[in-house]
Amino acid sequence: MVDVVILGAGPAGLAAAMEMAEAGNKITVLELQDHVGGTATSFNFDGINVDYGSHRLHPASDPAVLEKIKTLLGDDLLTRPRHGRIRLMGRWIHFPLRPVDLLLRMHPRFSIGVMFDLVSKIFTGKQGENTKDTFASVLKRGLGNTICKEFYFPYAKKIWGLEPNELSAIQARKRISAGSIGKMIKRLLPGGGKTGGASTKGIFYYPRNGFGQICESMKDAALAAGAKIKYEAKVTSVKPKTGESVVIYEYEGQTIELKADQVFSTIPISVLTKLIDDEVPGQVTQAANSLRFRSMVLAYIKLEQDQFTEYDAHYFPGADLPFTRVSEPKNYSDRGEPRDHTILCAEIPCFVGDEIWKKSDLDLSSLVSDGLKDAGLPVRSSISAIKTIRLPHAYPLYTTGYEAHFKQLDDWVDGIDGVLSFGRLGLYAHDNTHHAIFMAQSAVTCLNDDGSIDRQKWDSYKKVFEKHVVED
Repeated sequence: MVDVVILGAGPAGLAAAMEMAEAGNKITVLELQDHVGGTATSFNFDGINVDYGSHRLHPASDPAVLEKIKTLLGDDLLTRPRHGRIRLMGRWIHFPLRPVDLLLRMHPRFSIGVMFDLVSKIFTGKQGENTKDTFASVLKRGLGNTICKEFYFPYAKKIWGLEPNELSAIQARKRISAGSIGKMIKRLLPGGGKTGGASTKGIFYYPRNGFGQICESMKDAALAAGAKIKYEAKVTSVKPKTGESVVIYEYEGQTIELKADQVFSTIPISVLTKLIDDEVPGQVTQAANSLRFRSMVLAYIKLEQDQFTEYDAHYFPGADLPFTRVSEPKNYSDRGEPRDHTILCAEIPCFVGDEIWKKSDLDLSSLVSDGLKDAGLPVRSSISAIKTIRLPHAYPLYTTGYEAHFKQLDDWVDGIDGVLSFGRLGLYAHDNTHHAIFMAQSAVTCLNDDGSIDRQKWDSYKKVFEKHVVED
């Protein structure tokens, strides 16, 4: 039996806790918040289960991950049709994209521009990658001027808070799976969304009680197998050494020392570095301080009507509106109750401490309702309740040159016996929930019976993680 302390009860931490507890190990999870799930959390807002933004379980999930979730949720894991819209050049286009919508509803200037870019690419031929590539140059070379100018570049500036040429080329490769016009067109054709031989175009999986039900189910399984979870536990120090690691944390007014064979950390790697009680090289501290995160405010408004629209989510890439996406949680599940009201969730990117971050709930509600009106989606019923959630670590921010800072930090942490950093925050990765669970399952297989980590095996897994591409 191995004694493991896990920092963080998000999808990665819970998946690791569940797997290791079921294998007979002694597991303690320390969570700073009063609930599990991290950004994959759901909560009940006046009778409706709402998520921390828009979340889906994608058919592209690793088969073992998907099978595990299906086993945990059973009939509560629903297969749902994707039914969203993108506001592009003042027109609404179905998302995921459909050929008929592109033909009948796309702005002519956009269609002509894309065709011109496609023809130009045919004559100029394929251009290779460049060491000086940025997010902007990679997308412009692959998708052409029109798609970049009208969609990806304004969207990138809004969601990341930086100009496209200030973002790393890795950002483009991790976030945009269809990196060329050819791939984009191929996906629109019949059979373009096949996984494992079955068509998955236009569908997603969603838990009946909200996306957070995935983490709740993993939590229940971990507890049933003997794991312990400490909520509102603030870790103040980590002293790692295989077989002799010590985690010091504050809990219910007490300072507690917890010994373990191994520490599995899913908290931000930059935060972990500052907690490790060891001599930290100056360049490592500098690297940790150089890694930045984009934050987000989630603004929820309760409307006194049965349904706002038929769509699950609306996407707003344009710079004229402050939010990137507005979802209607009630439309994600097959539950139509309650009938007398619905909830909208607006995702507003920002930085901690900026103007958006500091706005009052009432001002944020007005920001959302005014923006929807400007987009041609006026809120016609009364807003009877408002709630906001602030996420300081919503997304890793891949500025140009960030990879050198991350490598230095990651190499240093990897060289310390007694601690393993993984998950979205632990590996500073853009990923989906299914990726985080896959990371956890991979980490567990690297844990030896004596509590040490098979570092060679872990390095091979990390090469797999680098190929993960976010599914929208």
